Amino acid sequence: MKARSLVFDLFGDYLRYRGGEVRLRTLVALMECFEVPEATVRVVAARMRKEGWLDSRREGRETVYALTDAAWELLDEGRARIFERARGPWDGQWHMVVYSVPETERALREQLRKKLAWFGFGPLSSAIWLSPHDRVGDVLNAFDGVPAVKLDTFRSRSAGLEADRDIAARAWELDKLNQEYADLLDVYRPRLTGYRAGTLQGAAALVERMRLIHDYRLFPFRDPDLPPELLPGGWHGRLAHEAFLEAHGLLRAPAETCVDELIDTA
Repeated sequence: MKARSLVFDLFGDYLRYRGGEVRLRTLVALMECFEVPEATVRVVAARMRKEGWLDSRREGRETVYALTDAAWELLDEGRARIFERARGPWDGQWHMVVYSVPETERALREQLRKKLAWFGFGPLSSAIWLSPHDRVGDVLNAFDGVPAVKLDTFRSRSAGLEADRDIAARAWELDKLNQEYADLLDVYRPRLTGYRAGTLQGAAALVERMRLIHDYRLFPFRDPDLPPELLPGGWHGRLAHEAFLEAHGLLRAPAETCVDELIDTA
């Protein structure tokens, strides 16, 4: 787990409910649980401040850090994708984005593709991306005021369910994703009994909960959260999500106790 990601996760799951800021020495104590040395914490905090993710202020001899508004927005957006799932029946409509970016703006084009994937769109071709969910507005807002990005949006239906399934299979690597969900279940489902019994306490619970988030967080980047009728048989995604939510909840109390104790001690 990268130190930068740990800082974001500590704010998102713990520090937001404890005033939303942290003294440097407290952050150092928390990061020690993950074997991150103090020198690394100082470098990462300074770098995140320079990049606009952290604000800092002096309180006597101490430095106090808090996330910036931009960082909270990014964190909350990611949290929604990780913890929430689409509900209700699908109306059969595909929402399409067709983009045009100058060849000289390759970095911007890659940024656009990553954002499309984050919002659950998949590539039907290199410049045509689609989603069964109406998230076109999110894409338009993300690139509002970027004149180099030209976006056209459409809604359409296919010839029928068989064609819809074929579209989904071409736009996303569903079989590979399904296997990786199964691998995740193989790791964490056997641990649920121990979580329920409270076998993990203190720093061990905090580290385990953070590792759980780390292992699960990349799936929403690749999982478009498709309606059930578009998924291959034996889909493990929903089971993995349920196991993640249960494990995250079971580890909450001991992890929060550990954080509170470290804050008090620091």
